[in-house]
This record gives sequence, structure tokens and C-alpha cells, in this order.
Amino acid sequence: MAEDTQEVPQLALEAVIGFNGHVFSGLRVHPDKEHLIYPLGCTVIIKSLRSGKQVFLHGHTNNVSCISVSKSGRYIASGQVTFMGFKADIIIWDYEKKESYARLVLHKAKVEDLSFSPNDKYLVSLGGQDDASIVVWNIESKEAICGSPASAQSAGHCLTIEYTNLNDEVFVSAGNGTLRVWELDLLNRKIRPTECQTGQLKRIVKCIEIPSDDSYFYCGTTSGDILKVNLRTRALNCCGPVKHKFSKGVNTLKILKTGDILVGSGDGMLTICTGANFKTIKSVELEGGVTSVSLRGDGQQCYVGTEASQIYSLSYADFKPEVIATNHNSAVKDAAFPFGTSELFATCSHSDIRVWHSETSKELLRITVPNITCNALGIMRDGRSIFSAWNDGKVRVFTPESGKLKLIIHNAHSMGVTAIAATNDCKRIVSGGGEGQVRVWEIFQNSHRLMEIMKEHKATVNCIKIKSNDKECVTASSDGACIIWDLVRFVRNQMVLSNTLFNVVCYHPEEYQIITSGTDRKIGYWEVYDGSAIRELEASLSGAINGMHISEDGKHFVTGGDDKLLKLWHYSDGEVTHVGIGHSGSITNVRICPNSRYIISTSADGAILRWRYPQI
Repeated sequence: MAEDTQEVPQLALEAVIGFNGHVFSGLRVHPDKEHLIYPLGCTVIIKSLRSGKQVFLHGHTNNVSCISVSKSGRYIASGQVTFMGFKADIIIWDYEKKESYARLVLHKAKVEDLSFSPNDKYLVSLGGQDDASIVVWNIESKEAICGSPASAQSAGHCLTIEYTNLNDEVFVSAGNGTLRVWELDLLNRKIRPTECQTGQLKRIVKCIEIPSDDSYFYCGTTSGDILKVNLRTRALNCCGPVKHKFSKGVNTLKILKTGDILVGSGDGMLTICTGANFKTIKSVELEGGVTSVSLRGDGQQCYVGTEASQIYSLSYADFKPEVIATNHNSAVKDAAFPFGTSELFATCSHSDIRVWHSETSKELLRITVPNITCNALGIMRDGRSIFSAWNDGKVRVFTPESGKLKLIIHNAHSMGVTAIAATNDCKRIVSGGGEGQVRVWEIFQNSHRLMEIMKEHKATVNCIKIKSNDKECVTASSDGACIIWDLVRFVRNQMVLSNTLFNVVCYHPEEYQIITSGTDRKIGYWEVYDGSAIRELEASLSGAINGMHISEDGKHFVTGGDDKLLKLWHYSDGEVTHVGIGHSGSITNVRICPNSRYIISTSADGAILRWRYPQI
């Protein structure tokens, strides 16, 4: 049934909100000047700058660790990480066809960096710390020509590699105490390195940039200075800036047509400095350390990616940053739609809640509470407030327009608030905590009152759902119990026990049944009236189910979990009707929007995916 995902029709993926800002030089502008290319988990995304439309390149089995685009734009290459002892793949993609052209397998554990030769003849790849080798590949024959250890035994490991602009046979590698120019000897199938002379200078090089005439090359270092090395003599020309070094190291460099250098540093500064003595001309501060700078055309415009998963666009003339994409940079914990509309939705993760416009994927509002994690959130039925559960044990209520804090419940739970729900009359909030208590709060204009504490769960409460008449609620817990509570008398009505950690529970819209799921990978249907089991379905072959949601008509429901697959089920048949393949991290939550136009799913890698709801 659920095993035959190949035969089941796939859900159409409409949009992805997400960008992995931790991949150095991962954000690229395609030579056609119309598309951005960037990684998210094990997917490579090609996004049109004009229309915002996205194309997804699926093929990697684990997170993408580096991306390179050939000069002509015909090919994109991406490398991945894997586990120790396993091979890490490189995939060369055909840009026109948007499909895999070649899969190259040699490196172990991680591909650190990739670079195309100027005429698309060769691709040079650098393995990670556990592999430490450089391999040159023939793109036409899709085979390795030769390989070599990346650095001398006495030196540290190599971190970056870059081809020259005029010669298919010469490239440069650099890293911790190693700086080499390599020449390819095609006849003997060898690559021969020459060590660059840097004198007494010891540096860890993070990035290399070579101007179009190949006379010199520049290296950005973790010490916050830039080395300028003569490519012909292989000797250090100069090193700077001497006084005001770039804070937290130079992560990325780009040379402009004017000869000036764009420098992205670890403290979030993007700086233009002179090519001669590295004196700062202009600088601007961005959110998060700069990890990628990519020029569009001749550099009148550049795109910048940061560790905070933001993408900025700057024009050379005014050098003002414009945010073109914002994304979560840590696991998204929960998502919620307002009652009766699918135009907006809210998500939460470490230290923030964000409200998004569904159609355009634009961030409309960000509520930041530094250094603590929001575990769950919801939007009141009247749309006047966003209520949220935080791991510091507080419940916070915000206004949805301005994001102002309306109300805070201190010490709501002793081990963090882990689940939350609000009644339909907007007068009460039910919260669950890490210690297993369920508490009911009465909410007033500017104050609150604890109405009742219900203690029966022995472990974390993971999910709370309230019946439409506000007289009953169901809580799912890691102790293997789902309890149906009477919210009038505050006593237990019914209890469902199973040998699992319950992650999620849902009422069927007619409210005579509940469905549950959790770590045993099974979906359980239960009678609300007497707690008896009706049926059990095998939901996934591997990993827990973390999210589940039923459509308004009760005919279908969706599930998502650690197997990274989104599944749409027929409620009464118990059959999978559609599968969504696209997540590269564990799915943390799924939501069907109120009028069944989309499904939103969130994952542990910070991504939010929007799927078209099939017309069944």
C-alpha cells in the first residue's frame, strides 16, 4: 500500500521557502542573468529572477555541500556530504534540460568544492577532510582523468579550489597552510602542483578569486586579510589590509570590472575595497555572516547569501541591500492558518515566528524572541491574536498585524510549553508541557487566569486538539497515551493507550473519531465515545510520523515524518492517493489550508514547501 510510492500519483510542488546559507559560495547567478541557483537540503533550486518560478533538481541522497556553474552556463555541478565510509556523489546537471547529465562517484564522506574549466572541458573536485584528494574529470566522457592528494603531508587540509579563466590546464587550490597552483598533464594523466611562496606568512584560506586576465589571484583568509599572489611566478605579492582586518574572516571574494574587490565577511559586512591596498570604499551590514556573493552580468548588480538564510540584491551604484528572500535558518516546528482563509499562514522556529503570504511566499511579519525556541503556535479564530508555546515555559500572545506582545503567561509549564490550542470562542487557551501537565487558561483583554491543571500524562504533551463546541479536548503524549478530557468538569473522559510515543492527534470533522500517529509509524483510528481501536494503518516504512492534518470535509488527511515523504490519504479507504517528494529533512508538520487549495509542509532543515491540493 504505502510501500508502492512509485505507482501513486505525485503531488505538484508549487513553491519552496528555504535556502541553506551555510554552504559557502552556494548562491550563484546563472550566466543567462535570469536565474539564481542555490542549495536547500539535498535539492538544488533554480529560481527565475523575473517570475520567481522555481525548478527543483532532485538526485542527491544527502545535503548539498557545494555548487558550481560552468562559464557557458551549460552545466551545473553539485556535490554532497554522506556518512563516514560512504562515497559522496557529484552530479553534473544539464541546465537546458534541467536533468542529471552525469553522476561522478569517487570522493568519500564529503565533496568540499567544485570548479569548471573555462571551456567546459573539465571539472575539478576537492574531497573533504576525510578524503583530502583532488580529482579532474572529463565532462564529455564523464570519467576521472587523474587525481592527487590535495595538500602536502606537512600542511593542513584543503578547503577551496578554483580554475583559471583562460587555461583549461591550470587551477589553484588553497586551505589550511596550503596554497598550490596545479597544471594538468593530459598525456601522462597527471596533475602537478607547485607550492606558492608565502614566506613567513601562515594563513587558512577560505576562498580564491582569479581576475579575468589570470595575472594574479586573491585569497580570503580566516584571519580577515586578503593575499594577492602572482599566478606566473607563484610568489606572494602583498597582503592586506594591514590595520583594519575583516572581522570573523573573509568568506567570499568577487573582483569587479573596475578592479575593486567585493568582500563578504563572517560578521555580516559586505565591503567594496580597492584592489591595490585593500582600502575600504563602501560597506554595508547584512543579517548573518556573508557566505556567498555572486555577480550578475558585469557586476552592476550582485546577490548575497548569508548564514541567516537571507538572500539580498545590491546594485553597484547605490550599494543599498534589498532583501529578496527570507527563510528560516533552523528547524520549523509548527505551522498554522487563520480560520477560513488560505491567503496567509504562520510558522515558528528557533527565536522567531513568521507570517507568510501563501501565493508569493513573501514574509509579511517577523516576531523575534532571541535565543529561545517556539515549539507550537496557533491563530485565534477571530484572527486577532497569534498564541504561541515556548521552551522557556512561557505562553506568549501577539497581535498578527504589528507583532506586538499582547499577553505573556509566565511559568505556564516547568519544562517548557510543548503544545498549545485555543477554544473557538477565543476565551480560553489549553497548553501542554514537557512535564506532562495540561493546563487551561482563561484569557482576558490584558490578563489571564489559570482555571485548571489536569495531571495524568507521565511525559511530554506533544499535541492538543479542541472539539468545535469547546467542551472537550484530546491530548497526545510521549507516554503512549492519548487522553480525551472534559473541558467543563476538567476530568478524563476516555483514554487511548498504545505502545508508541504519540506525536500527533486529530479529530475527524464529525468528531466521533480521532486518528493518532507517532513513533511506531502507524496511524490509529479510535472511537471518541469509548476509546476503542477501529483500525490501524502502516503509515511509513522508516521513521516516526510527526505531522498529520485532516481536510475540512473529512475525506482526506495528510501525514509527514522522518521518511521525508508527504502522503495524502483517503480517510475511509485508508489508501494513499498522492505522495509529495521534495523534502530533504524530516517533515515536522503538515497543514491543509482551510479551502483545500494547498498543503503546507515544514521540515527540520528550515524549509517550508507548498503543494497544490489535488482535485480528487
